[in-house]
Amino acid sequence: MYCPFCRHTDSRVMDSRVTDDGTAIRRRRQCPECGRRFTTVETASLSVVKRSGATEPFSRAKVLSGVRKACQGRPVSEDDLALLAQRVEETVRASASAEVDAHEVGLAVLEPLRELDEVAYLRFASVYRAFDSLEDFEAAITLLRAEHPATAEEPAPRPSA
Repeated sequence: MYCPFCRHTDSRVMDSRVTDDGTAIRRRRQCPECGRRFTTVETASLSVVKRSGATEPFSRAKVLSGVRKACQGRPVSEDDLALLAQRVEETVRASASAEVDAHEVGLAVLEPLRELDEVAYLRFASVYRAFDSLEDFEAAITLLRAEHPATAEEPAPRPSA
């Protein structure tokens, strides 16, 4: 680690702490040459491998953008979307791999989005899974209905005589 003040090639770690959200380590360092102190923040990098083979850093904002489009006009708050994006990032990071396929990111979006809003889920799935026909939509809707047990309406109580 280079000293940002004198560019000395070494530094001594004085203190290390995990950030509040647990995704980074904050280190307080001191340069043995000039004696000045500075802070570094270390995070594990996560790259997404796209279909073209290109890699880019994982972006929670990009997940948010895609999900926001699917939720347009739906009763979903920005807080809900932020929590969903956080869940997706946690799921992807839990794979313990430095590189993850873009397909896996899409799969990580589907489940929390289905729990949040089924209409938004269908919108996202129709693009993500490239629905080609009405049958694709019908199959997805049938699957959603099968996951929800039919709630039989209870008859209204009869007035007592």
